[in-house]
Amino acid sequence: MSAWWSSLSPLNQMFYALAVFFSALFGWQLVSSFSALGDGDLDASADDVDLADGDGDATWDDTDGDAFDQDSESLETFRLLSIRSILAFGTLFSWAGALYLQRSLFPGLALLRALLWGLAGMVTVALFFWLLPRLTEEGTANLDTAIGQIGTVYMDIPEGGVGQIKVLVSGTTSFVRARSHDGRYLPAGTAVRVISRPDSSTLGVEPVEA
Repeated sequence: MSAWWSSLSPLNQMFYALAVFFSALFGWQLVSSFSALGDGDLDASADDVDLADGDGDATWDDTDGDAFDQDSESLETFRLLSIRSILAFGTLFSWAGALYLQRSLFPGLALLRALLWGLAGMVTVALFFWLLPRLTEEGTANLDTAIGQIGTVYMDIPEGGVGQIKVLVSGTTSFVRARSHDGRYLPAGTAVRVISRPDSSTLGVEPVEA
């Protein structure tokens, strides 16, 4: 192993080191995402506070509330996906670069091909996580069956705005749009109880007191 490592160029060694680093982060992020571990997500960071504060002007009675919520949700989704996409880019870019360099490909060409692999991975992961909640929502039979259920905030619910929760609907785990019943901010990972259905695609929730 040491002989193999010593035979690599410094640039190739750097790419392999980056590949291991990004692979570990990307794998951990995927596990956290599917487990809906809000505290473990890279997405639940200090950046969320700024986004939540920006949503504070929206209220349930605001005539432009629906449009505002849609814009807020789109921004939140883009921010969420961009983090995972960047990790996917770093993982594929570094692995491709390392392997192409090991095959003695010209460094400039190796970097170009690695860049293409990274961009392909970035787009693929972004599309996957963008489609996943929507495919789940399409299979939702009746949101009324979720009333009384305990769920978990999957995407931050901003103050007075709309986020997303993971909850049982008709016996199936689903990702559903949700509002805080009293308009408070609820971060990802918060345990919540569904208490109402404000409209056809949104649930009203309140935090479960410890």
